[in-house]
Amino acid sequence: MRHFLLVDDNATFATLLGRSFARRQLALSWAETGERALACHPAPEGIILDLNLGEESGLQLLPALCRRFPGVPVLVLTGYASISTAVTAVKLGATQYLPKPADVDTILAAFEAPDIPVAPPPEELVAFRPSVRKQSWEYVQFVLQQHEGNISAAARALGMHRRTLQRMLQKKPAPR
Repeated sequence: MRHFLLVDDNATFATLLGRSFARRQLALSWAETGERALACHPAPEGIILDLNLGEESGLQLLPALCRRFPGVPVLVLTGYASISTAVTAVKLGATQYLPKPADVDTILAAFEAPDIPVAPPPEELVAFRPSVRKQSWEYVQFVLQQHEGNISAAARALGMHRRTLQRMLQKKPAPR
């Protein structure tokens, strides 16, 4: 039986995904913290990693997972997808990056797909024209990442009040 590891702090999501994997005769272990994920034994065939793990950051956990389980593909699955975090995740060792919600078929297909190319072809860049709202969301995510998730420091760098930034981050990302 194929075995996967889900690293996510959302118990409801973990339960639902676990049931969907079981229906496909696949095993899914769940770790709600980085410490539990790194203690997983035996090594899984694939790792599904959320970027927001309560007090932890999936981006900070990613290199440790890659060292602990070398050669195991890591799929970053997040409800707060942005170009900035996608690029960083790939640079840190992720093989795929998907926004939530994603169904089991999409997740499994991502494990079967080749790794994400680090530099997309120029045609894709020309065709992709994000809205101003999306660009501002991307920039906020970039600044937050530059300040290692410290909301107060990112708010100072953006010239806004910390609570305003917190409210922005609680909203869903802007559509394309």
